[in-house]
Amino acid sequence: MMLHAQNPNELGQKGGFNDSQSRKFQNLHSPFKITTAFLDLPRNNWVSFSLIGFNFNTLHHRNPLTKPRFRTTDESFLVSHTRKKSYSGSGVFLGFKLQSISETLVSPSKTTISLNGEKKKRYGGELPAILRSLESEDDIEKSLNLYAGKLGPKEQTVILKEQSCRWERVLKVFSWMKLQEDYMPNVIHYNVVLRALGRAQKWDELRLCWIDMARDGVVPTNNTYSMLVDVYGKAGLVKEAILWIKHMRVRGMFPDEVTMNTVVGVLKDAGEFSRADRFYKDWCSGKIELEGLDLENLGDLEARSQSMPVSLKHFLSTELFKVGGRSPSSRMISESKMESVVRKPQLAATYNTLIDLYGKAGRLSDAADAFSEMLKSGVAPDIITFNTMIHTCGSYGLLLEAEALLNKMEERGVCPDTKTYNTFLSLYAQAGNTNAALECYRKIRKVGLFPDVVTHRAVLHMLCLRQMVPEAESVIKEMEQSHVPIDEHSVPVIMAMYVNEGLLDQARVFFERCQLDGNFSSKTYAAIMDVYAEKGLWAEAESVFYRKKDLAGQKDILECNIMIKAYGKAKLYDKAFSLFKGMRNHGTWPDECTYNSLIQMFSGGDLVDQASQLLGEMLGAGLKPQCLTFSGVIASYARLGQVSNAVEVFQDMKREEVKPNEVVYGSLINGFAEAGRTEDALNYYRMMEDDGLSANHIILTSLIKAYSKGGDLEGAKQMYEKLKILEGGQDKVALHAMINLYAELGMVLDAKLIFETLKKKGWADGFTYASMMHLYKSMGMLDEAIDAAEEMKQSGLLTDCASFTTVMGCYATNGQLGDCGELLHEMVAQKISPDESTFKVLFTVLKKGGLAIEAVKQLESSYQEGKSYAQQAVITSVFSVVGLHALALEACATFTEAEVGLDSSAYNVVIYAFGASGQIDKALNFLMRMQDEGLEPDLVTYMHLVKCYGKANMVEGIKRIYSLLKYEEIAPNESLFKAVVDAYRNANKHDLAELVSQEMKFALDGQQGSDSEIESESEKGGLASEQTFMMK
Repeated sequence: MMLHAQNPNELGQKGGFNDSQSRKFQNLHSPFKITTAFLDLPRNNWVSFSLIGFNFNTLHHRNPLTKPRFRTTDESFLVSHTRKKSYSGSGVFLGFKLQSISETLVSPSKTTISLNGEKKKRYGGELPAILRSLESEDDIEKSLNLYAGKLGPKEQTVILKEQSCRWERVLKVFSWMKLQEDYMPNVIHYNVVLRALGRAQKWDELRLCWIDMARDGVVPTNNTYSMLVDVYGKAGLVKEAILWIKHMRVRGMFPDEVTMNTVVGVLKDAGEFSRADRFYKDWCSGKIELEGLDLENLGDLEARSQSMPVSLKHFLSTELFKVGGRSPSSRMISESKMESVVRKPQLAATYNTLIDLYGKAGRLSDAADAFSEMLKSGVAPDIITFNTMIHTCGSYGLLLEAEALLNKMEERGVCPDTKTYNTFLSLYAQAGNTNAALECYRKIRKVGLFPDVVTHRAVLHMLCLRQMVPEAESVIKEMEQSHVPIDEHSVPVIMAMYVNEGLLDQARVFFERCQLDGNFSSKTYAAIMDVYAEKGLWAEAESVFYRKKDLAGQKDILECNIMIKAYGKAKLYDKAFSLFKGMRNHGTWPDECTYNSLIQMFSGGDLVDQASQLLGEMLGAGLKPQCLTFSGVIASYARLGQVSNAVEVFQDMKREEVKPNEVVYGSLINGFAEAGRTEDALNYYRMMEDDGLSANHIILTSLIKAYSKGGDLEGAKQMYEKLKILEGGQDKVALHAMINLYAELGMVLDAKLIFETLKKKGWADGFTYASMMHLYKSMGMLDEAIDAAEEMKQSGLLTDCASFTTVMGCYATNGQLGDCGELLHEMVAQKISPDESTFKVLFTVLKKGGLAIEAVKQLESSYQEGKSYAQQAVITSVFSVVGLHALALEACATFTEAEVGLDSSAYNVVIYAFGASGQIDKALNFLMRMQDEGLEPDLVTYMHLVKCYGKANMVEGIKRIYSLLKYEEIAPNESLFKAVVDAYRNANKHDLAELVSQEMKFALDGQQGSDSEIESESEKGGLASEQTFMMK
């Protein structure tokens, strides 16, 4: 896919930004309606519009780099006031006369615009030299001493603000200023310092600064409170931020619009939409009511604060409300009069916040009303207004409305900025319109703007999620050519794209190239490792973990936890445990996440002893395991049948006050059910109900299983009825448990009803059919059993060893030996290895197929001894018995051609297979090979050999074996006699067959008599020995 830029007209045509769509937008019945008043707003209303605190440039000029500039209250304070002292009993001057400042020291500041569109201040006079000196010199006092007595309030303010990104330097500069003889404390400087400390979240230093401010008699202004609300809110301390407004009200001050807007913004960002709306409306009506912030009991808080270390909340609740100075009485009177005034917002920033508030709260009609009120009040929408409206529309899928806003925004002379295009880029990406998103990305440069970090992050995220490798690489190349570094938050996303595509080499090269620009944060390294871990690529994750630049450094706990996860997914438990043991050597201590991960990992792998040991270690370290961690250990013990140990862990869980959930109880109940301990299972079921937990499908199914194992039909039925009324109704496992119970009890009709239910729901599986076949066979209903077997076969449910074995067993019982052989072949073809149950069925087939009992016992013995060829020998014999000779010879070759030493039993199978297939020569060849290897024929060999002679009409061979039998060189054996008789008959020597048959009866009868005599003599000998022993 080619990435190409579009000109504005092309974007308008292809992206849908046209007038026809905006007209269509006006008629849409959506909850967010842009008023006609806005769409038809006269152009002259947008030009040179100024309000309190705002200075809008003309919006006719389509310069995207020009933004409206807001003059803060502090700056207005400096410009408008003359330098005079207004003591009010405190000796603090309240304003400055800028005209008195030396022109040689400072000249008006200018603004320089950098390549990325950001404004950068440039100062005149000696300020640049002072700032450079402070930047290069660690000794701040030494640098500033050169300008002692030469710095006016404005220069002091500039110097303080330029250090504000480093709170320690701000404090040092401020301390130096306060030591100067001509320094007069003022609220602007304190605001700068308080803001720097708040942004750095240095609350104790902020407390001390606030106390100093009160000691210096500096009265906080609306700007002070607005700033404090802002820094506390951004630190996530929302309640504490609002407490500043309470403090403000106690001091008799009423929030101005900027402060109100800040409070609304803090509540909005915290998701407190209703409270934000209520605060705004209260402010409009001239009152401020703060619910849930009871500060009446300050005495108790003060007493507690004396007995414990200073905390943030105690500080806000005590010291803050005792210090800070009160406003002059005249000012308080003025403020009280303001409270009764009904007011409307006059700042675009306020309306922007309200529109965003209502949009995020899903109150789209209120957002539209706020915009309409903004226009009625004569407040000109700025670029932020449009961006907020566009984002709100897009967030609710109103993309056409968002596009219409863009059209009108351009028509009215408000130029889109990079954020505008970023918003559309994200909206199109969310809508799946990749082409439109890429057009937005290209148009940013086309209109003279520059992509920012959000732009690149959004476009890369979109392309990487869609696995658009060439397009993503094109964007990366563009960034490199523009010398724009890749944002580290985008690195894991790009790595995931490569890894998901299997491009591991590209991922490695990209990672190494990014490393050239410096190390990432530990969080980013962990995210990259997690990309590999999710794919089971533990070695790649390990290479990131043990990266060269950081080999000897301390490892962050997050990285260690992800590496343990990677080992766990690969089932490399030893490596995971080794890393855990070595963490402390690198200065990293395991946390709760580490222990929880390892314990759950070992529990899942049924390494329950290790899991239990770690659980004890975790508790000993004072860490609290998750419920999921306890649950994993309990479930592992239950699976292994160690229910008593599971109960001990459950007791530990209760002692730690970790509330068990349904999974914990379910594991215990199922463990007792499997063990046949029905009463214990019911006991934990009652405990679960006492804990206020409801039984789910799994628990009720386990109880059905418990009742089934105990043969309690009524109890099982009760649980089954409870199960049916749960959401989702009948459960597959429960139905299987019931059908198994009915089968065990021989209840055919009840079992058939559930059987039909399972088939209708598509839940019938091999277990279902096996239960029914077992039931039918036990009741003597062989036809029904065979029908079930055929149905199971036709349903394609023969997918594992158990299902094949079940059907073969049914066929064997019914004498369908050929079908057994066919199923065995299908099983072998699917590379499903037979298990012990399967071989039991196969031995039954051999016996029913007429193989001599001695041959079957010989095969059973080889199988029990675990000889390498035994299983293949049994399969070969089965194929031969059922007449599948080609399959028999194919199976035979697997061990005759292998480099495995064969004994006489294996050769017997080979001779039998070739003889049964009519290949007598090959059978005799294997006989000679057997003898060449020094193996003598045994009884089974002679049985198979005489059958070969009979099939080949080799009468002399039959006679030779018979003579060995007749003259007792071979012990008389009924199976061998029968084999000789059958051989003579196959050779059409019926007279000889009859003769041997008669001699067989005589020989076997004589053997029985001889055995009886030997046994009698043995008994006499034993009795004589016993008598001799007693006489002695």
